[in-house]
Amino acid sequence: RGAVQVLDQAEATFERYAVPGAFEIPAAIRFAIRSLDVFSARRRFDGYIALGCVIRGETSHYDIICQESARALQDLALNFTLALGYGILTVDNREQAMVRASVDQGNKGAGAAKACLEMIGLKRQFHLYPR
Repeated sequence: RGAVQVLDQAEATFERYAVPGAFEIPAAIRFAIRSLDVFSARRRFDGYIALGCVIRGETSHYDIICQESARALQDLALNFTLALGYGILTVDNREQAMVRASVDQGNKGAGAAKACLEMIGLKRQFHLYPR
């Protein structure tokens, strides 16, 4: 909800897509990068916001998912000059996730949306649009 509030306040248009888990977020963003606007043959989106949550379990799977999803998103941002807001929560339990996600407390979704919008603005300052 925090991300949606920020985007609505900025009068930004957006589309939301669900994926099975945090590990799949980078691939979904890569799919979106490759999807072109049919009229201009350019990227459909000015920026991307990765929102998700990984809760620590009893195995090292948590560490692998957290590291690999973050690395893959950073690679996408650098390799494709993306404006990307990172909002994947990495927490020990559900209660921590709820506090960080809550619009009245951590509001990490809003932070990710603001970061994305700021990076879109920065790209425009460098005249990197449209791409």
